[in-house]
Amino acid sequence: VQLQASGGGLVQAGGSLRLSCAASGRAFSMYRVGWFRQAPGKERGFVAAISWSGTSAVYADSVRGRFTISRDNAKNTVWLQMNSLKPEDTAVYYCAASSSPFATLPAQYDYWGQGTQVTVSS
Repeated sequence: VQLQASGGGLVQAGGSLRLSCAASGRAFSMYRVGWFRQAPGKERGFVAAISWSGTSAVYADSVRGRFTISRDNAKNTVWLQMNSLKPEDTAVYYCAASSSPFATLPAQYDYWGQGTQVTVSS
């Protein structure tokens, strides 16, 4: 599975962005997909993940209620809608795919996209 993240950019605090993760390769619909982020000098951290069917999603406490993850397996795409953005959301955002149904740790993910920069100005 190959993943490509896009949609990052510069936005003012309180604004919104929608990230996309486009997948190629077979059996994408069988993978759990997660979004992670990494700010300068910090470890890569979990943001959100969605089940292979799209019926179940989990979020980090810091983004719950502001971010929404969704997917369309027919389009091989996962999205991360980010609303009410804060300066502390500034990071490089990565999408990843895992064969583990409950994965939330980076080490549990098998395939990674290249990352897209999100910068939130105050």
